[in-house]
Amino acid sequence: MPQSKREHLIDAALTLFNGYGYNATGIDRILAEAGTAKMTLYKHFKSKDDLILAALRRRDEEFRLRLSRAVESMADTPRGRLLALFDAHADWFDKENFRGCMFINAVAEFANLSEPIQAMAAENKRLIRAYISELAAEAGANDPDALAVELGLLLNGAIVSAQIDRSPESAGQARNAAAVLVEAALGG
Repeated sequence: MPQSKREHLIDAALTLFNGYGYNATGIDRILAEAGTAKMTLYKHFKSKDDLILAALRRRDEEFRLRLSRAVESMADTPRGRLLALFDAHADWFDKENFRGCMFINAVAEFANLSEPIQAMAAENKRLIRAYISELAAEAGANDPDALAVELGLLLNGAIVSAQIDRSPESAGQARNAAAVLVEAALGG
C-alpha cells in the first residue's frame, strides 16, 4: 500500500529534524526531501510546528515500541529487563544516525514551557517513566515510581553524554549505576 503524502512528509521531517534540528530545518528543505509542493504541506499541516508535533508523535510511538521489544528480547526476567533498558540504549547510541533524543533536543530548541512541543516532549518522558515503573513493579520494587524516576534520570543522562561524547559507553556506565539502584530497590 503506497504511503500517504502526509506520512511521507512526516518521514522526511523526522529524518531532517533528527539530523539538523528543528529550527535549522526549513520548510523548503523538508519539501525538497519529500518531493512535495508547499500546497500539499499546508493541506495536511497548519504550520511547521504542527509538522514538528506530528513528527514527534510518530517518533514517540516508534521509539517506545522499539524500546519495549528490545528490552523483552534482551532479558527474560523482570530484574533483567530493568537493566536491559540500558543495553537497548547502548544499541541505539551505536547507530550511525544517533543524534541524541529528539525530545531532549526539542526542549532545548523550544524554551517556552507553554509550547505544545514542550508538552509533547514531557509526555514522551512521562510515558517512558511509566514503562520503567511497570517493569519495576513486575520485578517487585518496593517503590516502582521512585525507581523509575531514578533509572529515567540515568537514561537521560546517558543519552546526553552519548550525544556529546559520540560514544555508546555511557549506556554501560549508566547500567552499572542502575544495577546498584535496582539491587537496593529489589533487595538481594
